[in-house]
Amino acid sequence: MPLSEPPILAGKDDAVVSATCTAHGLSRAEFDALRAAAVEAKDVAYCPYSRFRVGAALLPLQALPAVHGGSAPVVIKGCNVENASYPVGMCAERVGFGAAAAQGITKFKALAVSTDISPPASPCGMCRQAIREFCLSDMPIIMFDKNEDYVVLTVNEILPMSFGPDKLPPPGAPGT
Repeated sequence: MPLSEPPILAGKDDAVVSATCTAHGLSRAEFDALRAAAVEAKDVAYCPYSRFRVGAALLPLQALPAVHGGSAPVVIKGCNVENASYPVGMCAERVGFGAAAAQGITKFKALAVSTDISPPASPCGMCRQAIREFCLSDMPIIMFDKNEDYVVLTVNEILPMSFGPDKLPPPGAPGT
């Protein structure tokens, strides 16, 4: 049975954004910080071959200290980075996870992705698996389009019947 497309939500409608925040346990400041950071990351994407800009923003599960005395939630950004040897390129989401892991951060409350197209683009299959590695199944993934309208899906909705760390036996367990 084919799945129906998720609704595209109006990013400029305060009531819609507030309902999204309530449904996914986010504050309005967290939502706004995720959106702004994903757009900022998209704006610096290195994509001279495809010209398909993608930005990602990760909200750590544990709040990070504000930068320069600011009050906005701190998020970790990633952008797509292409390479003349195409398979070497990296997607924005995985660049963001790498930047976070380099800071010792491996648990997240939400992920935002921004592109220049409409409707919003969803993470590729490889990124979905990377998301599954670091995020709980009910964590929201907010996908923004060129107008900052968005779709929200959880990890489980975007990658059902997933394989993750919880499926592996502990290191050193018999039979491994």
